[in-house]
Amino acid sequence: MKKVLVTGSAGFIGGYIVEELLAKGYQVVGVDNYSKYGPVKKSYDDNPNYELVVGDVQDVELMTRLLEDCDHFIAGAALIGGISYFHTYAYDLLAQNERIIASSVDAAIAAHKKGRLEKVTYMSSSMVFESTDRWPSKEGDERLVPPPLSSYGFQKLAVEYFARAAWDQYKLPYTILRPFNCVGIGESRALGDVEIDSGNVKLAMSHVVPDLVQKVLKGQDPLHILGSGEQVRHYTYGGDLARGIVLSLDHPAALNNDFNVSTAEGHSVLELAETIWRKIKGPDVPFNYTSDPGFEYDVAKRVPDVSKAKELLGFEATTTLEDMLDEVIPWIENAVADGTI
Repeated sequence: MKKVLVTGSAGFIGGYIVEELLAKGYQVVGVDNYSKYGPVKKSYDDNPNYELVVGDVQDVELMTRLLEDCDHFIAGAALIGGISYFHTYAYDLLAQNERIIASSVDAAIAAHKKGRLEKVTYMSSSMVFESTDRWPSKEGDERLVPPPLSSYGFQKLAVEYFARAAWDQYKLPYTILRPFNCVGIGESRALGDVEIDSGNVKLAMSHVVPDLVQKVLKGQDPLHILGSGEQVRHYTYGGDLARGIVLSLDHPAALNNDFNVSTAEGHSVLELAETIWRKIKGPDVPFNYTSDPGFEYDVAKRVPDVSKAKELLGFEATTTLEDMLDEVIPWIENAVADGTI
């Protein structure tokens, strides 16, 4: 039974990753300082193969000690949020995430020298393609197109440079993974989120799916959407992302390689909004919407080439948008009712 350390294990994507690891028979050590949501309960807290360490990833001594006893390291800890978060915390996203990744890699280098740690799996982001002029965006384009404009996208690109530099100098093996627009349950209101007005509803998440669901549930009509609604995204189920991430751990084709991890299906924000509207209100209520001014970094298209992951890893994200929403809408409805979001 291999042992995997996951930083950010109490987070949104982290939760899906830990569940998938445990289902596949791995032992898991999670590290989280609860800085985003505060203390949270997870379904796997009492799993005998899961150990949670409440600590700071920037503690290199702690991280080195933990990693010396692990085979894999999924470096998932980061400050992350929706589009308004990118603007509210432009400096912190850059500075704090640089400290987190530097500390993580320092510890991994030290642990790898001891002999057990096999590889680091780095969680990058589709935002590395923020300034792209070519679609679909394929692996390698991030080094051919202009760098991201947002500090978050720029820092995620830096994560990839950390991965390659640690291999170049210290021969620390890596895999770089770029999730696209994760959708799922378990995403609550973050402690540091700033409320923004969206019509008659105040939001503090600024991720498009939960925000739209909340607004429809709260009776907003017309529905306020950010920008024109023509923005194209590939909404990928958190369980599919986790499956691809865990698949890459011991796959020989993933060694010192990088992959987009995404569904091949794209939807405009307007298509997403109308689908949510119909699922909540039914087919007979007219769909009305109005456009709010967009954010500076809300790029028009984020479209991945997913052929590399399919060809080399045998990975495909198969969950449809309809099926994702059938799971997410009831969860958000309950969270709205109990005040969690």
